[in-house]
Amino acid sequence: MIETVEIKKAYGDLEVLKGVHININEGEVVSIVGSSGAGKTTFLQILGTLDLPSSGKVLFDGVDVSTLSKKKLARFRNKNIGFIFQFHHLLPEFTALENVCIPAFIAGVSKKEAEQRAMRLLTKLGLAHRAEHKPDSLSGGEQQRVSVARALINNPKLILADEPSGNLDSKNAQELHQLFFDLREEFNQTFVIVTHNEELANMADRKLVMKDGVIVD
Repeated sequence: MIETVEIKKAYGDLEVLKGVHININEGEVVSIVGSSGAGKTTFLQILGTLDLPSSGKVLFDGVDVSTLSKKKLARFRNKNIGFIFQFHHLLPEFTALENVCIPAFIAGVSKKEAEQRAMRLLTKLGLAHRAEHKPDSLSGGEQQRVSVARALINNPKLILADEPSGNLDSKNAQELHQLFFDLREEFNQTFVIVTHNEELANMADRKLVMKDGVIVD
C-alpha cells in the first residue's frame, strides 16, 4: 500500500533523514520508536504529505504523491490520511461534534451527513453524551478520543499517530491503544504510530527502530 524510497530530508546543513526505505501493507499496524531527534516525527510528516522530502519518493498504491499539485495533494490528504497528535489540536470555540465534522466539511460533505458520521463515531467511542461539549469541559482522555473521531471522519486508508498517548494517564492510554487495534479489525485501516510507549510499540504488527535518520531494525 505504502512505500517510501530512499527518503532524505535536510534543513540547511542538518541532515535529519538519511535514506528511509520501508513498505507498509494495508491493514498493518506499524510502530516507530527511537530516541528524540532520531527523525521519527519528520518522517511521519513526510509520510502524511505535510512536508516534502529533500529527495526520494513516497508511493501510495504505486502513485508518487510528490507529482501531485498542491490542490490535488490537499484533496488526497483529506480523503486518505487521518492524523492523531500528542496534543489534540481541537478548536476551543467548537463543540466535540463540530470539531469532528471539520475534515468532512473540507471534503464537501453536507452538514447533515457529516453530523451523522460524527455522531456514529462519537457513539462508538463512548462520547455521544459529550457531543455538544466544548474541549475545555472534556477530560484529556475524552479530548483525545474526539481527535481520533476527527481523524476517522472521512474513513481514511491511513492513520498516522504521533505520540498519541503521550499526555494520557495509564488507564486512558491503554484504552486508546486498544482502540487502534479494534478500529483496524473493523475497518482494515493502516496505522503508523510514532511512540515512546513500549507497551504500544510492542502491540504493533511490526516495530521499527529509527536511529540517526535511518531505520536500523
